[in-house]
Amino acid sequence: MSKVGVEMTKPVLVIEDLTVSFDGFKAVSDLNFYLDKNEVHVVIGPNGAGKTTVLDLICGKTKATSGTIKFNDIELTKLKEFDIVRKGVGRKFQNPNIYENLSVYDNLEMSFPRGRNVFGALFFKRTKDVEDRIQEVAGMIFLTDLLDTPAGLLSHGQKQWLEIGMLLMQDPELLMLDEPVAGMSVSEREQTAQLLKKISQGRSVLVIEHDMEFVKTIADKVTVLHQGRILAAGKMDDVQNDPKVIEVYLGH
Repeated sequence: MSKVGVEMTKPVLVIEDLTVSFDGFKAVSDLNFYLDKNEVHVVIGPNGAGKTTVLDLICGKTKATSGTIKFNDIELTKLKEFDIVRKGVGRKFQNPNIYENLSVYDNLEMSFPRGRNVFGALFFKRTKDVEDRIQEVAGMIFLTDLLDTPAGLLSHGQKQWLEIGMLLMQDPELLMLDEPVAGMSVSEREQTAQLLKKISQGRSVLVIEHDMEFVKTIADKVTVLHQGRILAAGKMDDVQNDPKVIEVYLGH
C-alpha cells in the first residue's frame, strides 16, 4: 500500500485500552474504539452501558483511570476540557444549552471562535466572515427564517438544531451528540438525519442514540456497548443480527 493510502485510512480518533473506575466499579473497561473521517458512528447499548461516560472521557469531563485517547495523534487524556475544544472536538449534551433570551442570530454569533473569551467579546466586530458563517450554518440547521426569533420561542427540535449550529460555528473536526433526536417530532427526526449526513462531509460525527430507526438512517458504523465493553461493532445490519446483541437487548 502506498504512503498516501495509509494516511487516508488513518482514524481521526483512536481509543485504546481505555478504562475508568468509580470506587472500584469499571464504567468503561479496556475499550478500543476507532473513528474515521467523514463517518457517522453511532454508539448504542442499554442504560448503564457506559455510552455517555465515553463521551465524558473524550471531552475531558471525566479523567481516564488508564488507556489512551488520541485525536489526530494528540493525546487528550492529559488535556483540560477547553484545550480539547480548541483541538477541534465539539460536544452537545442531551438537553439543549442555548441562550433562550437571545435571538437565534445572537446565539450563533456568540459561538463564533473570536467571541469566545472576554477579550474577544469586548472587541468583537461583526465582520463579513462572521455574517457569512452565520448564514451558512443557519441554512444547514433549517433556521434561516428564524434568525431574529428569541431562542426560547423555538420548538424543542429547533433548539436542538440551534445548539448543533452553535457547535458548527466553531467548525469542529469531531462533533459528539448525545441523543440528538430525543423528544423530536417525526419530521424533525428526518431533518436531523439529513443534517447529520451533511455535516459529516469533512468531519467525523459520534452519536449516542436509542432510536433504532434513526440509527439505521444515519449510521455508517455502529458500536454496541454493554457493561462498559464493546459487544459488537460494524454495519447496522450485521450488528442487529448478532446473537450476543439480540440477547442483551431482549434481556433488557
